[in-house]
Amino acid sequence: MSRYLKIAVTAALISASSLSLAQGKQAAYAMPDAYSAKVVENIFAQGGNAVDAAVASAFALAVTFPEAGNIGGGGFMTVYMDGKPYFLDYREVAPLAATKNMYLNEKGEVIENMSVVGAKAAGVPGTVMGMWEAHQKFGKLQWSQLLQPAIDYAHQGFIVAGTQSLYKTDAEKTFGGKTNFSKYFGNLKEGVNFKQPELAKTLERISQNGANEFYQGKTAQLLVAQMQRDDGLISMDDLHKYKAKWREPLSFKWRDHVIHTAPLPSSGGIALRQLLGMKEARAADFKGVALNSSQYIHLIAEIEKRVFADRGQYLGDPDFSKIPVAKLISSDYLAQRAKEVNPKKISATENIKPGLESAHTTHFSILDKDGNAVANTYTLNWDYGNGVVVEGAGFLLNDEMDDFSAKAGVANMFGVIGADANAIEPGKRMLSSMTPTIMTTNDQVSLVIGTPGGSRIFTSIFQVINNLYDYNLPLKQAVDAQRFHHQLFPKDVIYYDDFAPITGAVAANLTKMGYKVEDQGWRLGDIQAIHVQDGKVTAASDMRGRGQNSVITTVKP
Repeated sequence: MSRYLKIAVTAALISASSLSLAQGKQAAYAMPDAYSAKVVENIFAQGGNAVDAAVASAFALAVTFPEAGNIGGGGFMTVYMDGKPYFLDYREVAPLAATKNMYLNEKGEVIENMSVVGAKAAGVPGTVMGMWEAHQKFGKLQWSQLLQPAIDYAHQGFIVAGTQSLYKTDAEKTFGGKTNFSKYFGNLKEGVNFKQPELAKTLERISQNGANEFYQGKTAQLLVAQMQRDDGLISMDDLHKYKAKWREPLSFKWRDHVIHTAPLPSSGGIALRQLLGMKEARAADFKGVALNSSQYIHLIAEIEKRVFADRGQYLGDPDFSKIPVAKLISSDYLAQRAKEVNPKKISATENIKPGLESAHTTHFSILDKDGNAVANTYTLNWDYGNGVVVEGAGFLLNDEMDDFSAKAGVANMFGVIGADANAIEPGKRMLSSMTPTIMTTNDQVSLVIGTPGGSRIFTSIFQVINNLYDYNLPLKQAVDAQRFHHQLFPKDVIYYDDFAPITGAVAANLTKMGYKVEDQGWRLGDIQAIHVQDGKVTAASDMRGRGQNSVITTVKP
């Protein structure tokens, strides 16, 4: 299993910072690398808003963070602008030539790695259209201004981080002899300046011609030519028909706050609502329980396994299936599910059923001086996507087709089980766990948060919220604290990471209860968060990553 797997890096970062509002308005960011952090500062200096900064840094990350940043993938953006929440879905879709059983052999068995490696693993990319739509709706600066930093990084190069080189080596083992990955990234070495001239030209064309360049222009032609060489499925018709969609965010009241987060086709918002709701219903069980004690981990695991049972059965693309969202997030339903939690021992996995009767990613958080915010999560899925680089265009393609359920009851690469609601269909968006989230208090932004991590995304965000609001940890400590994950299958397994292992008496107690406590082999998220409380803004980047953050105070309010 990849050590990065959508997220983790181990380089140093700049620590969380905080400043008083007394001297003027504040902006803030928490970004996954130093290059994107610099872009945000430059865009703010030019008078850009949070969306301008998000668009510019998203393109920059496609250059400097190629293991996850992308123009060949897709994602979600939660926006809070002028006191109103918005949600942009630019998730990839299945090509029109895709079929339900495309990853099964003649015996009906899933073909190993077919949905992960190579051109057939790619969904139709959404990132460029997503950034275009965000800019058209909310951008202040010119489109070409927002592309220029990425173009400069591609032409002039960036210094490769040690972890990028390390994960590249892992990727080469997976892609070796199967894709053209090494031709483009074989010289990605720690401490070396890495230039990407083909990608620079692609970005210049997008800068000049907008999103049409990627979906109808020369870049589209190059992408389709790559598909034809590699027996992929994406056609010009697929690209012409791709649309990013503005959807109603999933917004719900939690204590004295309102949380605005991802609706379907992400499972993240529903899951976050269920996690928080069930925990509130079991509040008495948590009274006096120490953070990350064996009892705390057990109680959270009991809640998480029920969330994953519902996720696997009911959730998928709402444009293709009728999903019972209102029932799944209702207070009555969550109270009913919470009653099933056994506070003293493990509930038998085989008895955890869906509750209704008769269903390498990266994230950044940005807050501008006017109180507008963006939480953006986008992805290629696995480290460096499916390993295919579009020749002549210089960008990697995603392997998001693995996020469909290739066969009901068979786990994907994150070990998550799916059902027919997430079966492959032409033009359908695959289910996601990405959960870009903005919390407001009295109609003002109080938290901007998100993370990569596949199925670990919403459980990581949930735990950071617990750390902040139940255990009153400062933001930096809340983000860096030990995290764990349980997802129903594998049976009774509690995962941790090497950054903060579960050891000693806690591990012994969990083992005694019947859990298997395992290092999952890669880091549990790379949280990027901004917190506003009592007039004070703080920003934090997860120590598990190489992120960078800052709070910027303007001289004049």
